[in-house]
Amino acid sequence: MSKAAWKLEGAYGRLKLFSGLVLFSFLFTHLLNHALGLIALDAAEAFAVWFKAFWRSPPGTFLLYGALLLHPLLALYNWLRRGHYRGLPWQAWAQLLLGLLVPPLGIVHVLGTRGMFSLHGLNDNYAYVLNALFVQGPLGGLQQNLLILIAWGHGCIGVYYWLRLKPAFERLWPLLFAAALLLPACAMLGYLSMGRAVRFMLRDADWVAGFNAGLNWPGNAAAQELGAIAETVQLALAGLLLAALVGRLLWGLLQSRRGMVSLSYPDGRQWRDRAGLLSILEASRAIGYPHAGVCGGQGRCSTCRVRLNGPGLAELPPPAESEAAVLARIGAPPGVRLACQIKPVADLTVLPLLPGGATPRASYGSAGLGQAMAQGSERRISILFCDLRGFTHFAESRLPYDVVFVLNQYFKAMGEAVEQQGGRLDKFIGDGVMALFGLDTTPAEGCRQALAAAAAMGQALARLNEALRASLAQGSGGSGGLAEAPAPGSDMLRIGIGIHCGRVIVGEMGHGRAIGLTAVGDAVNTASRLEAATKDFSAELVVSEEVTRRADLAPAALQASGWQAETVHLRGKSESLQVYVLDRLSRLLPPAA
Repeated sequence: MSKAAWKLEGAYGRLKLFSGLVLFSFLFTHLLNHALGLIALDAAEAFAVWFKAFWRSPPGTFLLYGALLLHPLLALYNWLRRGHYRGLPWQAWAQLLLGLLVPPLGIVHVLGTRGMFSLHGLNDNYAYVLNALFVQGPLGGLQQNLLILIAWGHGCIGVYYWLRLKPAFERLWPLLFAAALLLPACAMLGYLSMGRAVRFMLRDADWVAGFNAGLNWPGNAAAQELGAIAETVQLALAGLLLAALVGRLLWGLLQSRRGMVSLSYPDGRQWRDRAGLLSILEASRAIGYPHAGVCGGQGRCSTCRVRLNGPGLAELPPPAESEAAVLARIGAPPGVRLACQIKPVADLTVLPLLPGGATPRASYGSAGLGQAMAQGSERRISILFCDLRGFTHFAESRLPYDVVFVLNQYFKAMGEAVEQQGGRLDKFIGDGVMALFGLDTTPAEGCRQALAAAAAMGQALARLNEALRASLAQGSGGSGGLAEAPAPGSDMLRIGIGIHCGRVIVGEMGHGRAIGLTAVGDAVNTASRLEAATKDFSAELVVSEEVTRRADLAPAALQASGWQAETVHLRGKSESLQVYVLDRLSRLLPPAA
């Protein structure tokens, strides 16, 4: 495929999205106009003046009718060029069905309002529309309200597919879903309210005389003429759809004359069919292989990405502009492509890089850190492990409710201390905490952040102990109710912290809902064992020499501040490790960031 053709392919998706958003904006303002009928008919008429001023202006007319012509054609092309329809989500089928119903129903409304206005100068105000659809022809009114709901549902599915790839979508989703339900409901209620008002006003002869005088009705002959035009357009639309389907069949017959190609999958399954017929994503769905594709094969989400190998790799065309932009966004290494954008012409080995049930979050990485990190990268970071001391004994003497309450307060205090210093909570393990520092900064900054977090955790624990003095004292002697204040140091929560800096593999790992960004490697194991070593030294903090060196803490300054230099032999390691030990976190003065 030529470079110009690839650019055209990239522009196709943007043009389809833009035209869809134009139509959705028109529909949104139209529904909003109807909803104002809940206030009064005059309120809806007043807003309609501004509504028509924009959408009937030359720029508004160009945008609206350009989108009305372009969007259905692009959507039809998108569906016809699919090689296979198996495995598509129900939202895609619902969007297709709703979209097919919009043009034949919409043409009647367009000609009855905009057509009569443009050709005959009809004053198509709300009173005219409501008299025609609510009073004179209620079945027609029901049909047009159904059209609005159908178009709104079609548009909402399209906007959902577009917005769910945005990092802020998860936070905005409840608000957007509520708006998607409430706006059409208010519009229908507004329509009913205004219809009843018009029916009541039709009893007033003076109002009817003024209404007829300002209507500029062109006569029943003009209405019948536009009705005939509407029928002709509907037949033309049906003919266009039929011609497209016939063209699809002919294209399939031409494709059958091409050679065969096979795709091999990790579980041993194979797909074999005509070359250039299906995309890799469509081939996966054709054989029932669980292959992610959040955006529906539009080349926007990157969740269908695959690593390719085999003789067909050299024959693949370069990525189109849109695919190249997505691959650059996620920092994809060579050999990784989007499965929905490739129609293989020679044999390939396919390795999907995400699980079949990947969610939209996978398209932009974890917590905004980006796909390059989420899909796996080697980084030098600081790892902090924190664990409660003697919590098993603590839990045995208390009610389950009390244990859960204290643990949640502890996790909240430790988590806030970590996040305030720029760290990332990795996981809670029993009564322990694992945190990562330096994911998006330098290793030196990560070490300083980890030490600052250790100091903040010590301070947070002191405040928590003070706040929970009575709760922590309960159950220590088997008594119920509120106990007297415990002796200093008894029944207080204590922690041990270990910190190490080293190279690890960072990426999103897990299965199903238990997928999250984490780190694995020898440095993680070392940090965990340093936390366990706090018990051996009867201390609250043990950090490796690597951490203090990168944080620019001189050995003399450390010893002057109460740190003890020690050598430890960690299980599973042949070489000893130089560490610094601090007996109390309250003595820790973190380095300036």
